[in-house]
Amino acid sequence: MPAYDDLMAFQRVTEALGQVAGRTGWDQETLMPRGAAPQRAEEMAALEEVLHARRTDPRLGDWLDEAHARDDVADANLREMRRAYDRNRKVPAKLAAEIARVTSLAQGQWAEARAADDAAAFVPVLAEVVSLRREEGAALAEGGDVYDALMQDYEPGAVAADMAAMFDTMRPRLVALRERALAGEAAPTLSGHFPEGTQLLLAHEIATAFGYDFAHGRIDRAVHPFSSGSGLDVRITTRIDEADPFNCLYSTIHEVGHACYEQNIDGDHLLTPLGRGVSMGVHESQSRSYENQMGRSEAYCGWLYGRMRDLFGEIGVTSERDFYRAVNSVGTGFIRTEADELNYNLHVMLRFDIERAMLGGDLPPADVEAAWNDRFRADFGVAVDKPSNGFLQDVHWSVGLMGYFPTYSLGNLYAGCLMAKARADLPGIDGALAAGDPSPATGWMAANLQRCGGLRTPVDTIRHATGTEPSAEPLLTYLEAKFGDLYP
Repeated sequence: MPAYDDLMAFQRVTEALGQVAGRTGWDQETLMPRGAAPQRAEEMAALEEVLHARRTDPRLGDWLDEAHARDDVADANLREMRRAYDRNRKVPAKLAAEIARVTSLAQGQWAEARAADDAAAFVPVLAEVVSLRREEGAALAEGGDVYDALMQDYEPGAVAADMAAMFDTMRPRLVALRERALAGEAAPTLSGHFPEGTQLLLAHEIATAFGYDFAHGRIDRAVHPFSSGSGLDVRITTRIDEADPFNCLYSTIHEVGHACYEQNIDGDHLLTPLGRGVSMGVHESQSRSYENQMGRSEAYCGWLYGRMRDLFGEIGVTSERDFYRAVNSVGTGFIRTEADELNYNLHVMLRFDIERAMLGGDLPPADVEAAWNDRFRADFGVAVDKPSNGFLQDVHWSVGLMGYFPTYSLGNLYAGCLMAKARADLPGIDGALAAGDPSPATGWMAANLQRCGGLRTPVDTIRHATGTEPSAEPLLTYLEAKFGDLYP
């Protein structure tokens, strides 16, 4: 059997085991009894030991040296497997297992600390996770920048200097727009009671319209909404606030964007390195375009206004325009996932700077809460009232996702490029959205980006879909037009 065939047969088993590990993580955040956490940590560590052994098996190196690409797909598979193999060999097996064990426990400890607003309880956990990830980053960097090395887990090819330059480009125009909006007339707000069951009914309806396939997925509840899985089993979560239905509906649309990316990848790539989203920045481009540029558009809000009145009765606003303004209200809230499109990237910039300082050794974990609160007051003009609205709000640091946050803003940038091209190709997008039908836009994404999976590098994926180089300009132009209209 040729080396390439041996390599792919071996890799399919590794990919399948990786899916099992991912599903175990999904269970931990949704259905697992809290008392199972210590055992689950050992299970996750055991799975990671098995996966690490396979990912660093010397036979992989031999096969990679001997294999020849037959076509573009084989060439891409070899590219991704070589990158992963070279990277995984730098991390000791004992360290990989310990990271899996500690972050499995830390997720539950974070959730308890967040629920109790007990910052002190989380600091030792954070310190342990930071120490382990710094050790891993040093092994990967081999004398280079630790943060850059960790970023490769989420956005291959990206470096922190480029992310910082992106933020420098975006910040002045975002701040100017925000100040204009905050000086304008306050947006209306919804009022009333929005029962959980009805919210979930509407969330299922919307998810289906946006293309989510429930034959290969499901919606559950979690503290922090997320999407999990790829191929034939892709699951999402949401959260419910009976006084604020937007929390559920827009987190659902966001996670559906992630899930549809995974569900729409060409079936020939199933259980191969190409059978999943190519990077978190490209992934986020899907969730943010679904949530914001489709779901929060004036056209779609007109449909959603009527549907919500059908289901909930009076909702506190009495016109489609006021509903659209309510959906896109600009404010200085504490929570990143609930932030408007202008403030969202400013939240990401704050986290990016703080976690770089932590990993660089310039900010001890014990000082993170104070640093966060000082920076938040400087950037947003208000004081953080409690840890769950501050540095405890996101799950990422507890589970070791350091180097991840800048991909959120990169995803917004990519979304701006993609939707500008989609609207140029399909002038009827808004007419369909006004009828509650996102399928022309989501179909464009499926055909031009999602089906390819990991066939191309992240930047080449965007270039292929849009025919242009990625740039912040389409996003900023879109935001200035939208919020210039909302806040004249």
